[in-house]
Amino acid sequence: MKKTVLLSLAVLAAAAAQTAQAQTTIKINGYGGTDPAVVGDLINRFVKPALAKDRITVVYEPLQGDYNKALTTLLAAGNAGDVFYLPAETIDGFVATGKVLPLNGLVNTSPFIRSLNSAFTRNGRLYGVAKDFNTLTLVYNRDLFDEAGVPYPNNNDTWATLQTKLTTLKQKLGPDYAGICLQPNWDRFGAFAFATGWQQFDSKGRTNLADPRFVEAFNFYTGLAKNKVGVQPSEVSEGWTGGCLKTGKVAVAIEGSWIVNFLRDNAPNLKFGTALMPKYTKTGTRGNFLYTVGWAINSGTKNRQAALKVLNILTSPQVQQYVLEQGLAIPSRTALTSNAYFKKTDPGAVNSRLVFDGADDGNVRAFTFGPQGTDWSKPINEALAAVLSGQKSAADALKKAQADMSTFQNR
Repeated sequence: MKKTVLLSLAVLAAAAAQTAQAQTTIKINGYGGTDPAVVGDLINRFVKPALAKDRITVVYEPLQGDYNKALTTLLAAGNAGDVFYLPAETIDGFVATGKVLPLNGLVNTSPFIRSLNSAFTRNGRLYGVAKDFNTLTLVYNRDLFDEAGVPYPNNNDTWATLQTKLTTLKQKLGPDYAGICLQPNWDRFGAFAFATGWQQFDSKGRTNLADPRFVEAFNFYTGLAKNKVGVQPSEVSEGWTGGCLKTGKVAVAIEGSWIVNFLRDNAPNLKFGTALMPKYTKTGTRGNFLYTVGWAINSGTKNRQAALKVLNILTSPQVQQYVLEQGLAIPSRTALTSNAYFKKTDPGAVNSRLVFDGADDGNVRAFTFGPQGTDWSKPINEALAAVLSGQKSAADALKKAQADMSTFQNR
């Protein structure tokens, strides 16, 4: 009788251990807004079925509000997810905490676009795998170019030829219309600075706004405002360049694929086309940004192998195909170059294809602010706004911007 009881206890203990194993949970932190619905759908469609046999449960816990601030707090407290979004623009600050697991040797990055891998690499260590991305393109109103009798922007345009087209269009259509919408921010202007070969940071982490390459790009960008060929969004009562295009009064906006759904919902009758960013006239090289967020793993997770399985599923070909077909974003796998979706001729698919092509055409850099955070771009933004609004000359604005940048980087 005693042996029977002991055997029963042993069986119960084994069952309890098995149950504990089945309760392994991987928590994912990401954005709020519309992301919970998207990621939740991905988890239900792809992650849960793939992990069913591994007894791993996955839950998505969005961080509402300021994501970077919220994630920083959770990491410091040891409560962050096992897997989380790692924004490229703030990667340096998170890497400095030591809370992000280097992925070298743990994941295969060869299927992904090289420039995206570079965006998540610091000192030879890879800290994230891009889940998707965007680049900038020229999105234009076909009707305005037709009405003015001016050729559409195209993939061979240089700064000079684009400027000629925009100026001619403005002259033909009159004072109620503008050629291009110019956001007074680094997040659009920076692509022109990269086109010249300008480096955001030197080997010591310093930024030189007096570099002739930066100055030339600054002068070109702000010079487009001459004679109102280029206008700021605020001048047409809008908050961004996509809004400018929506008005039907501005011919070109500099945006990524996110503008497609916006125009579909807010300007359904607007006929638009897309071209690659113009080439720097002297070298024929484009510049562009990579706007991207990666999947990263918490270095303190107690479930590293399970977290790696989840990361690999979330960046799998099946998931990326789904993301592309849903028009959610541009996937990060190079193999999708030959995807049937990119061969479609509707304006949305053409835009997606050119956003994809922009990832490895010319001087493409991740949209990032460096180790001191988002305030890095403040001097540049203020200089752009001052010149575009006519409050300062380019020379005076850049002189102040460099002084402010030096003060900021000396903190």
